[in-house]
Amino acid sequence: RGTAKQTVTALRSLLRFLHVEGMVKQSLVAAVPSVARWHLAGLPKSLEPAQVSSLLAACDRRTKSGRRDFAILTLLVRLGLRAGEVAALTFDDIDWRAGEMVIHGKGKRADRLPLPTDVGEAIAAYLRRGRRANAEVRSVFVRLNAPHHALSTSGVAHVVTSTARRAGLGHIHAHRLRHTAATQLLRAGASLPEVGQLLRHRLVMTTAIYAKVDREALRTIARPWPGGVE
Repeated sequence: RGTAKQTVTALRSLLRFLHVEGMVKQSLVAAVPSVARWHLAGLPKSLEPAQVSSLLAACDRRTKSGRRDFAILTLLVRLGLRAGEVAALTFDDIDWRAGEMVIHGKGKRADRLPLPTDVGEAIAAYLRRGRRANAEVRSVFVRLNAPHHALSTSGVAHVVTSTARRAGLGHIHAHRLRHTAATQLLRAGASLPEVGQLLRHRLVMTTAIYAKVDREALRTIARPWPGGVE
């Protein structure tokens, strides 16, 4: 597509020059069609299972920061949340007994999602031995240093990029973990409507791009959180 776009640009420049110089009577620039851009042409970039393992392993869970970052990354890669949705998560959004979470998404939309076992364990470990007890906000994830305000969207994004660099994965955006969650679900045998439900896509066509993902590498989907944190 890049080469075709360059060719079109060069051809239009030539035709514009010919018209300005009087070599052609009328401009033919409009006769050159634009390069088609297919919405579903590309395949979402996701991490392979080994890369996900490396990313999570780069969090030193012996430390408070490591437990916090591990919980954040687990949410992103397992539930496909956006960075802003992780930052907006509060204590009131987690129903431990029901094993569910309320996610506040785009357009003030709120959706209930199941809380997988590994996600619940990661959050619980952070809350018990990671989150600052003197934080005066109800946000789940807070800054490590005083003042212990809620972690911002950019703060969540920074957790992803900094941990990815430590893991030797290069520059990884938080949204790539959303693609990873969708890809893993498809490889586990989930249908496109199921993936769309998890990602909370409003349009079916938004999820349709994942139809290109290879289904051969099957993965099992973790069981839901059993409920009841003692």
